[in-house]
Amino acid sequence: MTRTITRRVAPLLAALLLVACSSVPELKAPALDMPSSFKESSEPLQAADGTRWKVAQPAEGQARGEWWLAFNDANLTALIKEATEANASLAVAAARVKQARALAGLAEADRSPQVGAGMGAQRSRTSGVSRGLADDAPGAPGNVYQARLTASYELDLFGRVAASVSASRADAQASEATYKSVLLALQADVAQTYFKLRETDAELATLARTVDLRTQSVKVNQSRYDNGDIGEFDLARARTELSTVKAEAIGLQRQRVQYEHALAVLLGKPAAMFSADVNPLVESALLPAIPAGLPSALLERRPDITAAQRAMIAANARIGVAKTAMYPSLSLTGGLGAESGSGGNLFSWSARSWVLGALLSMPIIDGGRNKANIARSEAVLEESVATYRQNVLVAFAEVEDNLAGLRILAGQTEQTDAAVVSARRSADLAQKLYQAGRSSYLDLLDSQRNLAAVERNAVKLRGDRAVTTVALIRSLGGGWQQ
Repeated sequence: MTRTITRRVAPLLAALLLVACSSVPELKAPALDMPSSFKESSEPLQAADGTRWKVAQPAEGQARGEWWLAFNDANLTALIKEATEANASLAVAAARVKQARALAGLAEADRSPQVGAGMGAQRSRTSGVSRGLADDAPGAPGNVYQARLTASYELDLFGRVAASVSASRADAQASEATYKSVLLALQADVAQTYFKLRETDAELATLARTVDLRTQSVKVNQSRYDNGDIGEFDLARARTELSTVKAEAIGLQRQRVQYEHALAVLLGKPAAMFSADVNPLVESALLPAIPAGLPSALLERRPDITAAQRAMIAANARIGVAKTAMYPSLSLTGGLGAESGSGGNLFSWSARSWVLGALLSMPIIDGGRNKANIARSEAVLEESVATYRQNVLVAFAEVEDNLAGLRILAGQTEQTDAAVVSARRSADLAQKLYQAGRSSYLDLLDSQRNLAAVERNAVKLRGDRAVTTVALIRSLGGGWQQ
């Protein structure tokens, strides 16, 4: 009889095993329209001194990915190091990596037998009814001492444990990639805030020179007014311009304080405990030229895309986990121990006890629960695929934006530098004509205003180029191996 049952059940189990082998569907790469090159990288970017940025080719002792070293700024390097060690958001991401790794370890534990041990003692008295006697039948209490070693193991017949382990590992990898994405974002935020702070310092330096110029103009006009050479109108105008420029400088100080406080938060410090030295972004500062490379390489560089890819793998593996819930599960259990009425005989041979068992179970009627769970898992995979495609499209757009930004800013800077030269010459000529009495004070004032505006615009463009360079590095995934 047993052989007959075995012959009938064996083909069924074999068929189920074949089905189980395909429980985790093959993950196909999402369809993407991959451009052969970036539209905005037709002309290689080059720094002012003709050098190009070395792509992840660090000097001796330099760790891979330290892209900020290309700026050759010791202060920036120190700030990024400090932020990496103390930033709270980065600590949160690191803790999540630990959580994901621990969950992967929990899934791995299901591959191994579970073994436990226990000891106990019990004193009890059974009623007469439970012994088949009258209610008032006499009964004496007794002691029971137990010691037991138990073991259990689930045979992974249909790949449930393997699929669960694959999903957990992919989750851990996604968490690690997210950590790298947070790290890259932190480093870029520090660099961009630092350059905005230096840009503000440069603007303040420009305004300080304008204040000096306006102060000198007030003194000159006061002297000429006292001598009767000019009327009060020119003197009042000079004083108004001086107060206006001073007010602008005070307002810019507020902006500097805000950048300073933002940098303190990135460094993991209270705002009251951090002060940044004045360090104007000078014209001679050279920015590294960043080669964009091939769009296909972007999918390997960016940690956020890697995280989305690992999320797809995890979602695909969980479809397999959901499918295996429809197949039988086989668990083996065993126990070895001893039971005795006295503690002294607990470990004697006569007190030994053991048990072996196997349980094969599978759902028959579940009201569609398992099918619904499979449908939900498949929908999660669809969501993760769409998220991956969206991340890739956003990544391409960010690179194009920053490449275009650098190209346009380079053109603006060239024209603005020429405008600065012309404005300085115009202001110098206006000063000489005014002193010679051949032009009005309004003409002088207009030329000086124009010079101050052009110089401030040049400073802002300088800061924008630095910030956009950092943004391009961030959009390309930071440092990478060529």
